[in-house]
Amino acid sequence: MAVNSLSVEDFIFQSAYFPILDVRSPGEYNHAHIPGAVLFPLFSDEERAIVGTTYKQQNREDAIKIGLDIFGPKMRKMVEQAEMICNNQSESLPKTILIHCWRGGMRSGGVAWLLDLYGFRVYILKDGYKAYRNWVLDHFTRIYSFKILGGNTGSGKTYLLHELEKKGELVIDLEGLANHKGSAFGNIGMPDQPTQEMFENLLAMDLFQKGAQSKDIWIEDESQRLGHVNVPVQLWKFMAICPVYFLEIPFEKRLNFIVEEYGKLDKERLVNGVIRIKKRLGGLETKNAINYLIEDNIKESFRILLKYYDKSYTKSLHKKENLQTMLHIISCKEINQLQNAMSVIKLVSDI
Repeated sequence: MAVNSLSVEDFIFQSAYFPILDVRSPGEYNHAHIPGAVLFPLFSDEERAIVGTTYKQQNREDAIKIGLDIFGPKMRKMVEQAEMICNNQSESLPKTILIHCWRGGMRSGGVAWLLDLYGFRVYILKDGYKAYRNWVLDHFTRIYSFKILGGNTGSGKTYLLHELEKKGELVIDLEGLANHKGSAFGNIGMPDQPTQEMFENLLAMDLFQKGAQSKDIWIEDESQRLGHVNVPVQLWKFMAICPVYFLEIPFEKRLNFIVEEYGKLDKERLVNGVIRIKKRLGGLETKNAINYLIEDNIKESFRILLKYYDKSYTKSLHKKENLQTMLHIISCKEINQLQNAMSVIKLVSDI
């Protein structure tokens, strides 16, 4: 057999059928990786530092020798791990594996040589993870057929997106990818957020898979910042010129919805969320909102916050270009995801 290299796009296509082994160090992998890739490190973080220091301070040959000393004792275990990863592949064909390191150099080359020697069919990502990152960033400069789902806080937009997806629509859930609901309280009860780089990797993969289907893609009207990650600038600017389908839902219905969604969360974290927006909310309203929380009057606290977010969203909405021709209002009496999804789909079909 022979080890072949693949372009990023071919590598991603093949990953639907075969596992990706990321042979970089755990630290590199944990910072960000190709979605779905399995950590399969040639070196630990400490070992990588030793090899790298030797390369810089001495020479390439000494670094390789140290690398071989580290690699040798691991060979059998790495083969056995690869076998376990591929144990669900057909017995009638060679076990197939995709491999990458940072630049497609010695680390992926060494592991690929070993697994090829043992009998695996091996493909390497040409130019490594670095090439993949360039591919990711390129996706944020492309043109997409976005439909932006808008609406004031408490309109249930994220849940409506999920309902549209059940109806066969293409959806990108930015909040789901970011593990953050967008507001000052958006991280409460959510898993840890990905790094910015990992968020971009996840988003680019979603854009690649759904953008290839030549259909409209629904995406929520969000602030550029979601917790500690940001929607890439060029994609954000493109979203700002796409048509907005705005859910118009009565204030009290939205207030009841967010009380139900957030009211059971940890009170201390809710107070901290209010404090984070103190400068924008104002001293008096901040004090009142916190006092209501302390008194367990969640509804009146959230009433203050909802009025603030309504003003903020209206201001943001009116900054969009060609708003008069690009804004489509969907009046909804209730937050009923099925009914509202059908209203959205009907409006789109009537335009």
